[in-house]
Amino acid sequence: MSIKIGIYGYGNLGRGVECSVRQNADMELSAIFTRRDPASITPQTAGLSVLSASDVTSFIGKIDVMILCGGSATDLPKQTPELAAFFNVVDSFDTHAKIPAHFANVDAGAKSGGHVAVISAGWDPGLFSLNRAYAAAVLPQGNDYTFWGKGVSQGHSDAIRRISGVVDARQYTVPVESALAAVRGGENPVLSAREKMTRECFVAAEEGADLERIEREIKTMPNYFADYDTTVRFVTLDELLRDHGGMPHAGVSLRTGRTGMSGENGHVMEYSLKLDSNPEFTSSILTACARAAFRLACAGQSGCKTMLDIPPAYLSAMSGDELRATLL
Repeated sequence: MSIKIGIYGYGNLGRGVECSVRQNADMELSAIFTRRDPASITPQTAGLSVLSASDVTSFIGKIDVMILCGGSATDLPKQTPELAAFFNVVDSFDTHAKIPAHFANVDAGAKSGGHVAVISAGWDPGLFSLNRAYAAAVLPQGNDYTFWGKGVSQGHSDAIRRISGVVDARQYTVPVESALAAVRGGENPVLSAREKMTRECFVAAEEGADLERIEREIKTMPNYFADYDTTVRFVTLDELLRDHGGMPHAGVSLRTGRTGMSGENGHVMEYSLKLDSNPEFTSSILTACARAAFRLACAGQSGCKTMLDIPPAYLSAMSGDELRATLL
C-alpha cells in the first residue's frame, strides 16, 4: 500500500519534497496545494493536480500525510495547527526558541482531529537534535556545541524576505573557525551564540526602499539576527540570482565529555553535514518523517511529535528484518 502524500506550498522545499516522494517506492504524491495561482505552477510530475489552498478540505480522507512547506516566520505557526485537525502533517518549523509554544498549539490541533503531527523535521532542529540526545545519554558529563554553515539558511532568508521593501535575499551562516577548532581540540570553551557564528546577508531591495531601515530591522530581529554579528550587503536582483542562486549548507554537532573515576579520559563525538542543496536535503527528512507519521497514526497515536519521539525504524522504508540484517 502506498502512503498518499500531499504538499502544501510549492517553493524550493515543495519541489524538493516532490522529488523525494518520487524516490520512495512506498509513497504516492496525490496533490499540491498553493496560495498562489495554481496555473502558475508546473510540477515535475506529469498529470499531478495543483490546487488552490482553499481546496484542501476536499481532500480530507484522501491524503495520508500532508507535508507543509511554508516558512517558520509566519506560515507554519498558523498552518500546522489548523491543518493538523484534518490531516496527519509534517512541518520543518525551525525557530528553536519558539518550538515549545508551536508544539503546544499543534498538539491541540492534532488531538482535536485524532491525527499525528510531526514538527521541526529538518537537520537542525531534527537530525542534530537526535545526535545531541544520543551524545548526552552516552556522555552525561560533557558539553554540547553546534556550528552551522557555511551555507544558506532557508528560515533566515525567508525572514528577511518578509521585511517591507525586500524583493529577495540570501542569508549565509558562517562558523567562527577558531571556536570550532577549540572544541575539536577538547578545550571545552564557554561560547555565546555570537562567538560561534556570524551571519552574512545579501539583500535585493525595491527601488527607493529605505535601506537603513531594512538593515536595522535585519540586525535587530529577535531569534534570527539580534544575537549575532551580522553583515548586510545590498545587491541588485540580477547579482543575487547570479552569485547566490544555490542553496548549499553545512553544520557540525559536537559533544565533548569525560569518563573514568577521576574524569581522566576525554572524548569528542562529532556529527557533520555538507549539503549541495539545503532544501532538497530537508525535503528528504520531511518525507522520511511523513512515513513515520503514517505509521504512528496506524498504531493509534495522535498529537504532536518531534524526531526525538519517533522510533528510528519508523523512518526507514526497510522492514525490521532488513534493518537488523543490514544496519546492526
